[in-house]
Amino acid sequence: MKLYYFPGACSLAPHIVLREAGLDFELENVDLGTKKTGSGAEFLQVNPKGYVPALQLDDGQVLTEDQVILQYLADLKPESGLMPPSGTFERYRLLEWLAFISTEIHKTFGPFWNPESPEASKQIALGLLSRRLDYVEDQLAAGGPWLMGDRYSVADAYLFTVLGWCEYLKIDLSKWPRILAYLERSLSRPTVQAAMKAEGLTG
Repeated sequence: MKLYYFPGACSLAPHIVLREAGLDFELENVDLGTKKTGSGAEFLQVNPKGYVPALQLDDGQVLTEDQVILQYLADLKPESGLMPPSGTFERYRLLEWLAFISTEIHKTFGPFWNPESPEASKQIALGLLSRRLDYVEDQLAAGGPWLMGDRYSVADAYLFTVLGWCEYLKIDLSKWPRILAYLERSLSRPTVQAAMKAEGLTG
């Protein structure tokens, strides 16, 4: 398999999961401005949508979208425990988290990445993000160290990735101490450290 990524983008989540599951994979960086890959290939021929992540399988097929790639990788190694078994209610709880992270947290960052976004749009997005983080903080208070309790899951890799953008954007998270502790726990995982080092995000 080959994961097409951009350092620190949402493609970091499947990168972490690939390492958590112990799967064999290659990495190829993508310049999202020129749409060229590290090997000089045209990324739009890999993923016509033009953004990462894209996971190219050994048979040449390509999967896109974080939620789908994360589920696919976890199902390749069910013994990893990164997703509950199919048909269980816990599985649907995890899917609920993936949907929430994707649509209510990830997408809320959109105005911050768009240089043409007016300040008013960023403030609206910040208000929405704050309410979403209130929910996450409450859920962490009620459960275990991870979103699904004691078991680390693909949802944790995804949430860590998107909340990691707050530091870059100078969004203060001190209002949410449990989230800060959660991010520290995530960062202490060897797979997270290895993925960030491979992407040039740490020394």
